[in-house]
Amino acid sequence: MAKAKLINETIVAVRGGGDLATGTIQKLFRSGFKVIILETANPLAIRRTVALCEAIRSGEFSVEGMIAKRIEVPEEAEAVWAAGKIPIMVDPTGEKVQALQPTAVIDAILAKKNLGTTKEMAPIVIALGPGFDAGQDCDAVIETMRGHRLGRIIFAGKPIPNTGIPGVLGGKSAERVVHSPANGVIKHLHEIGDSVKKGETLFYVGDIAVPSPLTGILRGLILDGIRVPEGMKVADVDPRSKEEVDYMTISDKARTIGGGALEALLYFGQKKSLIA
Repeated sequence: MAKAKLINETIVAVRGGGDLATGTIQKLFRSGFKVIILETANPLAIRRTVALCEAIRSGEFSVEGMIAKRIEVPEEAEAVWAAGKIPIMVDPTGEKVQALQPTAVIDAILAKKNLGTTKEMAPIVIALGPGFDAGQDCDAVIETMRGHRLGRIIFAGKPIPNTGIPGVLGGKSAERVVHSPANGVIKHLHEIGDSVKKGETLFYVGDIAVPSPLTGILRGLILDGIRVPEGMKVADVDPRSKEEVDYMTISDKARTIGGGALEALLYFGQKKSLIA
C-alpha cells in the first residue's frame, strides 16, 4: 500500500475548468492540495469571468485570487505549484493522468455523461453530476442538481438524472438561457455584466441577431469570434437586479458542489490511508 501523503504533497487532477469546476478547484487549492486542471484546447465556458479554463487561451487567468497558468507538459507543473499558482494544460482525454500520478482525479467536466473517466485512473476518483455510477465508474459522485440534495456525496448509484431544465434564478429557469439559433460565428454586441432589456440584441450568430429573452444582467456569454453549433448554450441572462448579481465571483452552487468534492476526497483519503 502506498504511503499516506501530506495534503501539500497530494496531487489532485481536475478534469475541466469551467465555472462549476472552479468552485471545486478553489476548495482544493485553499485546502493546500497540489491541483492541476486538464482541459480541452477550446473551452466553451459561458460564465467566463469565473472559469479558470480561460487560462488555456490567455496563458494566465485569475478568479478570486487564484491564478491558473498554462503549461504544455506535466513536468512543468512543479514550478507552477512552487509559485503558488495552479497549472492547467490541454488534455481532453485524460491521457496525461498516468504521467502525473495523482492521488485523486475529479471529473468536473459536467458533460452530463462520462467522457472516459474510470476508477483505474487514480487511487481516488470522484465525479460531479449525471453520467456516473458511484462504485462502478468512480468512488463517489457529487450531486449537482439545485435543491435539498445539492453537494451530497453519493457512495453507491447515480445522481439525479439531467432534466435539461436550468435552476431557478430570480423566478426564471429555462427562460434565462440562450441557445444558438444556427451554426455560425459569434459576434458580441454586449459583454458579461451588461444590463440588457428583453428583446434587445445580445449578439449575432453569423447574420442572425439573437435577442435577450429577459430584462436583466448578462451573467454568461460564450467567447467572441468562435464558431458554435445550432442549439449550443451560449448565454445566460439573470433577471435579478445588478445589486443582486455578482458575475465576478464563484456561485453558491459551485461552492456547494466544491464542498462536497473536498469532503469526499478527505473521506476516501483517510479511508484508504492515502492522505495524512
